[in-house]
Amino acid sequence: MKKLIIIAVFLIPWTLQNSFSCTNFLISRGASKDGSTMITYAADSHVLYGELYFQPAADYPDGSMMDIYEWDTGKFLGRIKQVKHTYSVVGNMNEHQVAIGETTYGGNGKLRDKKGIIDYGSLMYITLQRAKNAREAIKVIAELLDKYGYYSSGESFSISDPDEVWIMEMIGKGEGNTGAVWVARRVPDGYICGHANQARITTFPLEDGKTSISSDNLDMIFDPGIENVYAADVISLAKELELYKGKDKNFSFSDTYAPVDFGGARFCEARVWSGFNKVAGGMEKYTDYAMGYKLDERMPLWVKPDQKLSVQDVMEMMRDHYENTPMDMTQDLGAGPFHNGIRWRPLTWKVDGETYFNERAISTQQTGFSFVAQSRNWLPDPIGGIFWFGVDDTYSTVYTPMYCGITEVPQAFAEGYGSLMDFEPDAAFWVFNQVSNFAYTRADLINPEIRKKQRQLESGFLAETSEVDKIAKGIYENDAESSRHFITRYSVNTGNQTVNEWKKFYGYLFTKYMDGNVKEPAGVPENHKYVNPKLKQPGYGEEWYNKIVDETGDKFKEPSGKGH
Repeated sequence: MKKLIIIAVFLIPWTLQNSFSCTNFLISRGASKDGSTMITYAADSHVLYGELYFQPAADYPDGSMMDIYEWDTGKFLGRIKQVKHTYSVVGNMNEHQVAIGETTYGGNGKLRDKKGIIDYGSLMYITLQRAKNAREAIKVIAELLDKYGYYSSGESFSISDPDEVWIMEMIGKGEGNTGAVWVARRVPDGYICGHANQARITTFPLEDGKTSISSDNLDMIFDPGIENVYAADVISLAKELELYKGKDKNFSFSDTYAPVDFGGARFCEARVWSGFNKVAGGMEKYTDYAMGYKLDERMPLWVKPDQKLSVQDVMEMMRDHYENTPMDMTQDLGAGPFHNGIRWRPLTWKVDGETYFNERAISTQQTGFSFVAQSRNWLPDPIGGIFWFGVDDTYSTVYTPMYCGITEVPQAFAEGYGSLMDFEPDAAFWVFNQVSNFAYTRADLINPEIRKKQRQLESGFLAETSEVDKIAKGIYENDAESSRHFITRYSVNTGNQTVNEWKKFYGYLFTKYMDGNVKEPAGVPENHKYVNPKLKQPGYGEEWYNKIVDETGDKFKEPSGKGH
């Protein structure tokens, strides 16, 4: 999801770039506690309405065509040939437990082909309708781009199935040159990967018949020994365009097509670094790189976590304001007296002709929706995939389980139920925004309440789904359709109930914290009303009062001996 930010020169020279706004993490089976694979995605845009997309499976007659509209703008791009059968898709996960996420990095603007038919958003959802595993997804993507052309700028994709996770990065070839150049790499078992609007694949193994293949022999991708796949002309195009002159073995995709600069590090790579830093030791050696000061000391594409990760651990990776790091957004002056990790846009501003900036964290107010897609190879596909879905700010959302084989979605999350300029009081997006935006006014007191309620609900869902799995599997063995009906009812009811619970929670928070006060019930209820609630007025806190005195001197000092 794109959000354009023009970055100017700050402190040290670095290249102007377009900085975008999404975050993905990829968790291999060997890096998870239960042997599942997981990918995450935060779709961040100030103009994106968070809703749960759903596309049922369908059959089409021979000769059918499919209209392609750009996902970001709705612009008609062209038509492509439809396949005979498409799979159902819930959000960014299909009924075969394949999931796809993305982040936009832009890259060399001259390589965008505005005559291409497939944009990055359409590419994700078309592929989910057509692929039964991650390797097939890569093949579908490569063939679509080769045939119809790539309309968007540079993209990184996370692609998962119950056994593997892959990172795939691509960029167009420029106008008049249909297709894209790309590299896809399987995340090694036991490792995690991440990307956040900066191309991350540097050097990669070239074709040797064992671990890598080029698109010249793409059918070999289904050989389980293949771990790296790339467009046959990914290096030759760079040489033709004079973007690279070295030896093939030293070719770096990122350094050639989207070199990292200060903005790419501080606003993008820093998010990956911070997520890694939550679960893996040794990341302090890359702190200066993440802060944009040592760009030649790039952090690795993947790292091994210190301990295997649970679903909740991965959810927590998506909830981050750089806490306990040099970039901690809850501790600098911009956090205000209540330690708010959110910063109002624009990202950069000027004072006396000099450009300054706010940090760009994983958790941010402009998230439309986010997810943790979990795939489990020990269960039938419709049951094995759980699409943990949330709307609004990742820090305050509740990830709610949607089984990948469901046949409808909760009304509260449904596409078209409200919009960004159409307030629907029962829509998940608006209910969660009410809570988060109220929390921004008094983060130090309200956020701990949100986090407690969030953990309570998500822990409950994890316990419930463990039981739902068993029941659904038992039903599936005798009647697959009845099993899908069962998980659909569970997912729909859970989603709607979560939003109802959060709506009540907003009422509780607003009643307790409005007007800067903290009120607690006191006495015995009379006629359903509490009499004389206990009132606290926490004010701004000693630290902030000291800052006020340092800034204003005696302006607000009360003369000695004067009463109130």
